Amino acid sequence: MSRIRLGMVGGGTGAFIGAIHRIAARMDGEFELVAGALSSDAARAAASAEELGIRSYNSFEDMAREEAGRADGVEAVAIVTPNNLHAAPAIAFLQAGIHVICDKPLAATQEQAQEIANAVRASSAKFFLTHNYCAMPMVREARALVQEGRLGEIRLVQAEYLQGWLTDPAAGKQAEWRTDPARSGAGAIGDIGTHAWQLAQFVTGMTPGHLSADLSSMVAGRAVDDDARIALRYAGGAKGGLWASQVATGQENGLSLRIFGSEAGLEWKLQDCERLMLFPKNGPAQMHTRTQDRSLSFRTPPGHPEGYLEGFANLYRDIAAIIRGDDAAQTRVPGLEDALSGMAFIAAAQASSRRDGAWVEV
Repeated sequence: MSRIRLGMVGGGTGAFIGAIHRIAARMDGEFELVAGALSSDAARAAASAEELGIRSYNSFEDMAREEAGRADGVEAVAIVTPNNLHAAPAIAFLQAGIHVICDKPLAATQEQAQEIANAVRASSAKFFLTHNYCAMPMVREARALVQEGRLGEIRLVQAEYLQGWLTDPAAGKQAEWRTDPARSGAGAIGDIGTHAWQLAQFVTGMTPGHLSADLSSMVAGRAVDDDARIALRYAGGAKGGLWASQVATGQENGLSLRIFGSEAGLEWKLQDCERLMLFPKNGPAQMHTRTQDRSLSFRTPPGHPEGYLEGFANLYRDIAAIIRGDDAAQTRVPGLEDALSGMAFIAAAQASSRRDGAWVEV
């Protein structure tokens, strides 16, 4: 089967997430990167494309128009720019009938998010959002356990994502745009809080109806939140909590999820991602590994660890399957509704925090 021709917007030389997407896209041989508008700087874009051996464009507008007209043009495009630069290229490629793979969160503002949503609904092309953690094998196994009813009635949900890299005023490209509200739209709540939100939603199949948020900027002069503490209420009576922080000193990438039901609880941690703990009400704790995984979302034998990159690769493999007509894979890959849910979460948390933690509808 021929590889799906892939383009990329953003992700030039030295860019972090663009390189991650390129590695993931080629890991299973499903995609071939053939074109890109890799930088807003024409010289840097051309140099980056030459290094990768692909067609180079000075703008995404030119790329969308010209690639749509080529017999060997891109069939899908990965958008790996700062949040405020997601909407315009996503819309351009959707209007050209080219599938869009967008890094999270969907956009920097609700208005931009709605513009993308309108374009998705008007296009024949498909839209995907890359929340990579939901594609990790033991997260998918956790979801299967919940769907089987192994936890019983879910009562408590706790998601945390703790980092410490912004503990001090930081310099550098990543910190610069992520702490600029005009480019990011939000701080920790958007950058990593949306991951925790989507992870809990993916595993439980539940979305909170209301939240109460306390967003803080712990570093003096920082224009976006760097710590978010949020209480959650679900329609069925379950309660939850979400803590996302980038000023948790000493923490590297502490994503975790705990869910407790009437019959059992479970716990998963990114830093020990190959193990899922299940705690039955009337029995000993059970450690699940990939030997119990039903999703088959892995490449190496159990005991040979897979992690962050492979999670992205699992998404790209499923995206390829969906593009080729495998509807079953759609339940595993975040799409427009997940993207809009993340944006609604950001907006509700910001609104609640402005009102001293008042409960607001999501």
